[in-house]
Amino acid sequence: MKLFLDTANINEIREIASWGVLDGITTNPSLLSKEGISLEKSIKEICKLVKGPVSAEVISTDLAGMLKEGRAYSKWAKNVVIKIPMTIEGLKAVKILTKEKILTNVTLCFSANQAILAAKAGASYVSPFIGRLDDAGESGMTLVEEIVQIFENYCFMTEVLVASIREPRQVTEAAIAGADIATVPFAIFQKLIAHQLTDIGLKKFIEDSKKIPKK
Repeated sequence: MKLFLDTANINEIREIASWGVLDGITTNPSLLSKEGISLEKSIKEICKLVKGPVSAEVISTDLAGMLKEGRAYSKWAKNVVIKIPMTIEGLKAVKILTKEKILTNVTLCFSANQAILAAKAGASYVSPFIGRLDDAGESGMTLVEEIVQIFENYCFMTEVLVASIREPRQVTEAAIAGADIATVPFAIFQKLIAHQLTDIGLKKFIEDSKKIPKK
């Protein structure tokens, strides 16, 4: 399973990239608004640091606007993926952009039926938002399992990108379910590596190393 970082913060990207485990980046208007620089400048800077897919979300909700923005964003770097909302106009945009060989990520997916439509429209990625489903009293991971099974049944090429991850266990569950990608916030990424037994073991090894004769 590939691991993406869900952020627009350059320092966070540099840190996780230095671990050697970063496969891509997802951004959204909320994340970008925190950085205080333009969308274009931010995405171009991110693409210089990350060779994998970098999702940039369109702002328009109408077909013409989505196509204009999507085509413009795709020229910023070869690894830009156009993030499109799960709407009728969004599906139309995905179909057209896909024919133009522009990668797309259908976002705000909350049902298997939506995922099917995104895949049939030709989306490169579909992003089920599991945390928000959990907040609404539904099972986000059950949705991921359904989408993965359906895509396998019909050999859809669309990759399942699990989003809105709130805790480390959800990364494990996404991997068990067979998701292609999990996009993880910086704080959760840091927790993926943490375990108290690792800390205890390391402390013991360091203490014991001091007892080893120097010569």
